[in-house]
Amino acid sequence: MKDTRPAHKDAYELILEAIDVGVYTPGDRLVESELAERFGVSRTPIREALQRLETQSLLTRDGRSLIVASLTHDQMAELYVVRAELEGLAARLAARHATAEEVRVLRAMVNDDRKLLNDSSAMARANRRFHKQIHLASHNRYLVQQLDLVHRTMALMATTSLAIEGRGQDALAEHDAIVSAIEAGDGDAAYDALKAHISIAFEARLRHDAEALMAEG
Repeated sequence: MKDTRPAHKDAYELILEAIDVGVYTPGDRLVESELAERFGVSRTPIREALQRLETQSLLTRDGRSLIVASLTHDQMAELYVVRAELEGLAARLAARHATAEEVRVLRAMVNDDRKLLNDSSAMARANRRFHKQIHLASHNRYLVQQLDLVHRTMALMATTSLAIEGRGQDALAEHDAIVSAIEAGDGDAAYDALKAHISIAFEARLRHDAEALMAEG
């Protein structure tokens, strides 16, 4: 089936978005002809996009095939460490530089997202949007670029921690604390709140993965 997404997105963005939203998950094989048909583009830009994604370690080779990469435990831990520091910095800068309009948008997101608590997929999309808004509110283009790279790699996690029972409610409370600190212009509190948010999410994921292994055993 051909994808009907906006034509202005290039093949790289389309494939990356498909990985990000879970259309393709770690271990899935990506085939040029199938991707060209899905996205309605020729195979040349698809081939170039796949090469770019492989260079970024988002895809890996399995014989002659390209598959969506997966993260080892150590890679995931390293990613969370970097993410916590960069996200914390973004929150600190947002507390200093966000416009009144940007702060109101963040507050509205927290309020609106309460309606999504029973839909983990929608919550995951809203969570990405919320964090992206904080990145932009930092008004630091180089930090935004680094966070984009981190979040692209986060897409290699097969599940979202927001699917864990009760995590969505807790995450919203943490988002509320982050926004409150940004509203108050308290950079240190915003930094601490966002770092704590990432740490709690990581711990929830580790617990969930450990329980899944026990269930398999």
